Amino acid sequence: MNYGKINYTDIANGPGVRVSLFVSGCRNKCEGCFNRESWDFNFGKKFTISTLTDLLLALDKPYISGLTILGGDPLEPENLPTVTSICRTIKTINDSKNIWIYTGYLYEDFQNLELFDYVDVVVDGKFIESEKDISLQFRGSKNQKIVDVKRSKMENEVKLW
Repeated sequence: MNYGKINYTDIANGPGVRVSLFVSGCRNKCEGCFNRESWDFNFGKKFTISTLTDLLLALDKPYISGLTILGGDPLEPENLPTVTSICRTIKTINDSKNIWIYTGYLYEDFQNLELFDYVDVVVDGKFIESEKDISLQFRGSKNQKIVDVKRSKMENEVKLW
């Protein structure tokens, strides 16, 4: 899996100060996407053990609330194994850090993936430029949902964060 960048102090993509990993590769190609270069699966650098170590060290800081993975799209089949491994590793080492995933796909269509055993919140749905609303917290367009994954799994229906 490739990634475009890592933000080590991000306050835009989830609550608190976060580490954000922008993966490469997206087939949704939403009109008006803020990160078009990430559509290319070859964009950026290879994610390696060294990259994972950097993420883990960054997440170990007490002021960091958690990790956000976005892109590109973390749920693309080419990204999913590595993203799942990253999330599993983080939750095994430090379950107090929350994990947010941004995807253009719908949570309901992918809720049974192993990945969601480790994810706390997913922001789902394609970005739709005609539904863009800059007043929305942690999402770009009105159609997107912020799903509380743990509660949704517990209650067996989609629950919003």
